[in-house]
Amino acid sequence: MSEPSPDLPPSARRRVLVVEDDPVINDAVARRLDAEGYDVTQAWDGPTAVAAATDGRPDVLVLDVMLPGYDGLEVCRRVQATRPVPVLMLTARDDESDILAGLAVGADDYLTKPFGMRELVARIAALLRRVERAGVLAAQPADVLSLGDLRVDTGTRRVDVAGAEVHLTPTEFDLLVCLAGEPGQVLTRERLLAEVWDWPDASGTRTVDSHVKALRAKLGAERVRTVHGVGYALETP
Repeated sequence: MSEPSPDLPPSARRRVLVVEDDPVINDAVARRLDAEGYDVTQAWDGPTAVAAATDGRPDVLVLDVMLPGYDGLEVCRRVQATRPVPVLMLTARDDESDILAGLAVGADDYLTKPFGMRELVARIAALLRRVERAGVLAAQPADVLSLGDLRVDTGTRRVDVAGAEVHLTPTEFDLLVCLAGEPGQVLTRERLLAEVWDWPDASGTRTVDSHVKALRAKLGAERVRTVHGVGYALETP
């Protein structure tokens, strides 16, 4: 982990909006992120979070699922409808239905409480690196991947199945591009975690599984083959 840089000028500090109704957790996260060099804004309920995201235009949103006003899923839905922003969801339950619900409304990653601050900081840094990498790729010549009736345009980030557009979250799209780059080949969870999420270790392989399940729900279960204990492969029907 890099050394904290709290002395960076305001224009150089990445903005993080922390939304958590527990003041102890909210303040602890805010203090740690401030020490790591981030410009932190705090919110404690759904309506305030949406207003803060609209006015402050954060680079990353750390968002609790259970909030007063309206919950984190509704906050995520409203924020993403206005402007795409990387979202790290915080959930009190390691429940697949909760996780998939978050991914469905545009969350990029999740952490289950209780969590370590070191991992939280690492997840945020990885989300920001992915955004920067996506910007670099967007400036390069576009590529169109055609696999049977599946068409993936890396320039417009559009996906079509049998001529009909399928709407994917940014993370789902990046995962699909990674799999589509080597169709039929089994990519390990660890490799997908490194290339899509930019994580250096295998601590989040369940995140891969959750995103694959969400991707299958949109493209069809038969398109992504599971090799138990290893990883996944994209198949062309």
